[in-house]
Amino acid sequence: MSPRTEKQFELIREERRQKIMDSALDLFAKNGYDNTSISQIASKADISKGLLYNYFKSKEDLLEAILNTGIDELMDVFDPNKDGVLEVSEMKFFLEEMFKILKKHRVFWRLYFSVTTQPSVFKLVEKRIEEIYKPLTKMTVDYFTRQGHENPTAEAILFGALLDGISFDYVLKPDIFPIEMVKKELINRYCC
Repeated sequence: MSPRTEKQFELIREERRQKIMDSALDLFAKNGYDNTSISQIASKADISKGLLYNYFKSKEDLLEAILNTGIDELMDVFDPNKDGVLEVSEMKFFLEEMFKILKKHRVFWRLYFSVTTQPSVFKLVEKRIEEIYKPLTKMTVDYFTRQGHENPTAEAILFGALLDGISFDYVLKPDIFPIEMVKKELINRYCC
């Protein structure tokens, strides 16, 4: 058996890092951030506590990595060409992809909403969320301005609140929430 290459080591390292993040996500979402210990995460990931610290400096660092990964996935589909201008087709694409992401990563979004409602934990990611919120809000206000809304700022705030509320309701009760109907209505309302 030949020695592993640098690329193989990097792949193993990335797989292990992801396993730690997945284990932490599951435990944070089920038990809450404060009620989950590094020892529990290491045990679930089937690694030693010391090895976990080779990947993440702290539990806070791990939470930030999880949240940044999930938020980045959603932001990747907002303004997909990254030109700072939302077109109707891009808004439709965003809404369609947002619902796919919500369904696929429901546990992540349960954690996200849990974190946003806990002030002491939210402080860990507040700055990152604010960095995202400002340009996202500006693009949305500009979009509603071009769409001819009487009060585009209020419409952008309403749109964001709708997305938050829809996402929250779906995360809490996915089996009874009419997500496809709601998605269709949002697209009809904001992409025509």
